[in-house]
Formats: sequence, structure tokens, C-alpha cells
Amino acid sequence: MTDQLVAIVTGGASGIGACVVAALRGRGIEAVILDRDLSSAAEDVPAFVCDVTDDDAVRAAVRSVVERFGRLDIVINNAGIGAQGDVAANDADEWHRVFDVNVVSIARISRAALPHLRRSPSPAIVNVSSIVAKVGVRNRALYTATKGAVAALTLAMAADHTTDGIRVNAVAPGTTDTPWVKRLLDSADDPEGAAEALRLRQPIGRLVTPEEVAFAAVYLASPEAESTTGLVMAVDGGMGSLRL
Repeated sequence: MTDQLVAIVTGGASGIGACVVAALRGRGIEAVILDRDLSSAAEDVPAFVCDVTDDDAVRAAVRSVVERFGRLDIVINNAGIGAQGDVAANDADEWHRVFDVNVVSIARISRAALPHLRRSPSPAIVNVSSIVAKVGVRNRALYTATKGAVAALTLAMAADHTTDGIRVNAVAPGTTDTPWVKRLLDSADDPEGAAEALRLRQPIGRLVTPEEVAFAAVYLASPEAESTTGLVMAVDGGMGSLRL
């Protein structure tokens, strides 16, 4: 086993996940991508195909990482999907699907990783929630419900695993300049008007960058944050706390 920390990042091939991978590697951490689609993954980064809704695939991917690198120290539970509409807009199957990807996958990945994290000298889990977990936003009922669950799950996991020495935290981004947001805007009747509305609802007047979210996630995962656990850190341009 080498002294280099090893991290897995779900949904690490694009968007926030890809920025987290780059930021971890910039800190000298061996970051490994787990993603269902590796077509946009950085070519020089270790990557394994993994559907986070498939328990067998999750266990196989975690096992492959440990077999290749000899250890696992950090888990970034970033994989997630969006949903639009009020509480009546999505049928039961869609509610189950989005919860499966956004919430249950965290349990799948984390439980597969726990035996390895317990052997790490500096174990950490970072989940990706959202500022909508604490701020009501129109037409995001299903998505908000999942991200609220992620925030609550983070606190429960942090309490459960303090005796294991495993720190568990989360980041809660505001509206972030990601491919999903770009697709959302492209489908709007007035894309520029919709983009301006997203910018204006954050006090800093712009979207959060994926790199800013990645910086926070890497801080929470790093050994320098050994006294930080049970924190849901907002990276939201003031959306959750400021009224200008």
C-alpha cells in the first residue's frame, strides 16, 4: 500500500464531478472516476464504468479500485440527476428513479466503501446536496426532496461513523454552471431570460462555478479538515442566507 490517498468520485466524468477529480489530483490524491458514461472522462484519469443504481456494479467497481490501488480513503458521492415540476408533475416511477440515483446510491457506494475506509488513516465521505435543501425554489419539488434527504443522510452518517474515525460532510451548491443547467436553459422558451433569472436569484449575481464547488468538496475531504464532520457547506453565492 502506498502513502498516496485514493479517492473515488461518482459521476466524475463531467460537470462538478470532473472538477472534483481534477482538484483532488491537483492535491496529489489519486482520484478515480466512477461513472455510467465515460465518453467525456479525462483520458489520463483512472476510470471504471459504474451504474450507481446497480448494487452489484457498485461493489465490483469499488473492489476494482481497491485491487488496483491497494486502498480507498475518500468517497465523493456526486452522481445525481435533476427533475422539474411541482409535486404533481412527476409520476411515481420518476420519483423512485430520481431518489434511487440521488439518495439510495449514496448508501450503495458508502456501504461498499466502509470496510476499506475503516482501514484508512484519513477516511472521509463527501456528499453533494444542494442549497434547495433549505431554500424553497419553484418547480423543483422532486429534486428538492432528494437533496434534502442527502443533507439529512449526511448528518446521520456523520453521527454513525465518528467511532470509525470516518468524517462525513456535504456541499450544498447553488445554481451551478453545469451541463444539466445548460440543457435546462436551452429548453426554456426564453433561454436568455431564464439564464438572467438564475443569475439574479443568487446575491453574487452569477452562477456558481463547478470549480468553486470542487474546491469546497476537496477541502472537506482533505486531512487538513480533520475536525470537520457533520457539516453541510453552502457554496451558493449567498442564495441561502442573504436578502439584498
